[in-house]
Amino acid sequence: MTYNVLFVCGKNRLRSPTAEQVFADWPGVETASAGTSHDADCPVSADLIAWADSVLVMEASHRAKIAARFRPQLRGKRVAVLGIPDQYAYMAPELVQLLQQKVPRYLPARRDTS
Repeated sequence: MTYNVLFVCGKNRLRSPTAEQVFADWPGVETASAGTSHDADCPVSADLIAWADSVLVMEASHRAKIAARFRPQLRGKRVAVLGIPDQYAYMAPELVQLLQQKVPRYLPARRDTS
């Protein structure tokens, strides 16, 4: 069974696409990313929220925005704030390291394949 994770930031240009890429090969997980801004590269939609098992947002303001717009679709979903400020470039090593520290606790455990 696949576990769907939606990463959300403001404009879907730096943080959430980086998270989507970093965790794209996590076993048993499908990733997507979106932004809360009206001019986001991929705006958050009701369909994306409905698809997701978990929604991981970069800042508390993102959680507030999606809660206000998508309350019915969020019912029963885990929404977690990662607390990652908008100060990193796409795939910046510091951002990747932060994501690797903060995200795995919200994902299904990796199975040892050795």
